[in-house]
Amino acid sequence: MTKKLLIVATAFVLSACAGPQVTRVQALSDTADAPYQSVLVVSLFELFDTRRWLEDALVKELAAQGVSAVASTSLMNTKTPVTRQTFQAMVDEQGSDSVLITQLISLDSEAKANDSRPEATRIIRPTYYYNVWSVELTEFVEPPFLTMNHEFRLATQIYSVSAKEAVWGIESKSKIATQRETRGDTSFIKDEAKAIVRHLSRDGLIN
Repeated sequence: MTKKLLIVATAFVLSACAGPQVTRVQALSDTADAPYQSVLVVSLFELFDTRRWLEDALVKELAAQGVSAVASTSLMNTKTPVTRQTFQAMVDEQGSDSVLITQLISLDSEAKANDSRPEATRIIRPTYYYNVWSVELTEFVEPPFLTMNHEFRLATQIYSVSAKEAVWGIESKSKIATQRETRGDTSFIKDEAKAIVRHLSRDGLIN
């Protein structure tokens, strides 16, 4: 069962983002036939756009390392079933030697209401009396807005096509804060992708 990554789906602007904290949960297996050169990238989230954003970011980072990678979302649409059979067909079609799978394993969110600062305009006019002025003060107060604090963890594994099993895995934890209802900033997804590929390279799964 997949989980919904609300921090991406919600239309908020990113106000703070700490880089991912990565923990290796499975060292490179003896059965691994790394380094891998042809990777199918799969993200398992409920929202198709969320999957596509992360997969595209990972493909870009892998390409920068000279690795041929294909996003699963580029080979399917929103109606394609997210099943093992679907991804196995992609592996066969692309000739992939490995599958990189990332999924959400936990999400904690906390909301806090904040009062907006009032803005004021002043219109000053002279009167008929000496040194006496008329002042018209108008204050504009926006409704309170929410600050959302999110902490989420992602699990990433590499599956060897030949070994037919997971040969390496990490977990990454990130914290972000979002404010105000406006178009979302998904730059933290790029940070996740960079961290994942950096650890793939460091542990010898790619050249």
